[in-house]
Formats: sequence, C-alpha cells, structure tokens
Amino acid sequence: MELQRIGVIGAGVMGTGVAQSLAVAGMDVVVVDVSARALARCEAQLRKSLRFSGMFAGKAKPMDAAALARIRFTERLDDTEGADFVIENVVEKWSVKEPVFRDLDRICRPSCVLASNTSTISVTRTASLVRNPERVLGMHFMNPVPLIGTVEVIRGVHTSSETIAVALALLEKLGKQGVVVGDAPGFVSNRVLMLTVNEAIWVVHDGVSTPEDVDRIFRECMGHRMGPLATADLIGLDTILYSLEALHEQFGDPKFRPCPLLRRMVDAGRLGAKSGEGFFHH
Repeated sequence: MELQRIGVIGAGVMGTGVAQSLAVAGMDVVVVDVSARALARCEAQLRKSLRFSGMFAGKAKPMDAAALARIRFTERLDDTEGADFVIENVVEKWSVKEPVFRDLDRICRPSCVLASNTSTISVTRTASLVRNPERVLGMHFMNPVPLIGTVEVIRGVHTSSETIAVALALLEKLGKQGVVVGDAPGFVSNRVLMLTVNEAIWVVHDGVSTPEDVDRIFRECMGHRMGPLATADLIGLDTILYSLEALHEQFGDPKFRPCPLLRRMVDAGRLGAKSGEGFFHH
C-alpha cells in the first residue's frame, strides 16, 4: 500500500510531533483540529523546530522548509477524505474519541487505515465504531515523538495482519520501529507506567519525600534517564489523570485510583511542561 497523504487529528503536543515526523519523512500531512488556536500553536512549534533543527543532528531527521511546506492546517475533518492513513491524537477521553472515529468512517475511503494514538483506550472498542474494523489499530507514540525511535503498536480483536504490516511500514519510513502488543487497558507501557507515576505522587502527597528526591533516587540509584515525576510533567499531568481514570474504570481496581494531589494540581492548572509548572518548573 502506497502511503503519501496522512491525516493527523489533534494539534496538541503529540499531534505536532507526529506531523513533524511524517513531514520530514517526505509525506503530505493534513493536521486537523477544532481549535484555530491549537492549529496556530502547532504551526508555531513546527516553525520553531525548523529554526532549531540543527541542535538535534543525529537524533532525528531535521525539520526543513520543504517539510513544513508539506503540512496543511485545517479545522475541517472532511479534509482527510483523500488520506491513505489517519492517526488520531485527541485527548484521552472516550467521549472525545468516539465522534472522531464515527466521522472518519463516514469521510475516509474504506482502504484508509485508522490509527488511534492512545495510551489506555481499547482499540477493539474504537474499531467497533467503523464499518470495517480490521483497518483500525493503536499506535502509541511517546513524547517527544521525533526523538523516540520505538512505538507501541496495538492489535485489536479485528485488526488484520495487513493493517499491522502497513503501520510497521509507515514507522519504518519514519525511521522508527514498532513493538506489537495485545489490546488490554493501558497495553504494556501505561499499565505499568501509570502505576509508577501515581505511586510516586502518593509518596509526595504523604510527605515521604520531595519530587526532587523521588526522581533523584530513580535516576541515580536505578539508572533511569528520567524520574517518574519529570516523566509525568513531560506527558502532562492532565493526561496522566485521564489515563488513570480510564484504567480505574476499565479494571475496576483501586490501585489505579488517582492520587488527590494529582487532581488538585490539574484543577490548579499546573499541568507540567506545557503549562510551565508541575512537579518542577519548566
């Protein structure tokens, strides 16, 4: 299957990174968001990446003017009509994802592969929204997308081997590899990571340690490149909260109950790197 025109739904941090990776690999990209402000912010971030692309030589394909010219920004989901492949990156809430996939099923041609960049929501449930569910899969990109070379690829109950092969071929074009896993809440990465992050927040909440020392132990004692609370700030504390709520609902297990400190920080707008303040200042 020839992949040239790719739809990217959602112009947030993840959608911006996915669009950049696709464009520098030579593909035509349509970025869709209901918010004109989000689209403007996405374009500004991509232009910033263009200016600073030399700083990441050897880590990712550089952003250049030709790549930026291959990206189109629009508020119309109908503009994905001719896409060969669509990657959805909207907020991690079923109430938001559901109408997007119902509309994509109506708009996109039957051969178009539909991927959900999700960290917790069932791919099989998402696939139930379209007429040919074998073309739906999960592609869980990690942040920052241009610099992370591996993607968690999720096979739903109906996902065909051909769809998996197309997704892996697309990742290869991006200079990335895919690790294929089964469809269960949180898959591998977030089923484990969210528990770690949530427990680290409980440690701070209970006054056992400071955020700085929690992360220092993980870095200096365990050899992690980044501690769990810095990771949470990078992902976004609102996204962490949504993910934990989804896991709590789907598993029904109290171990996934979000720490009250996390809820309070999200309510206060302290979302991590994207707001400038979370467990650390950015």
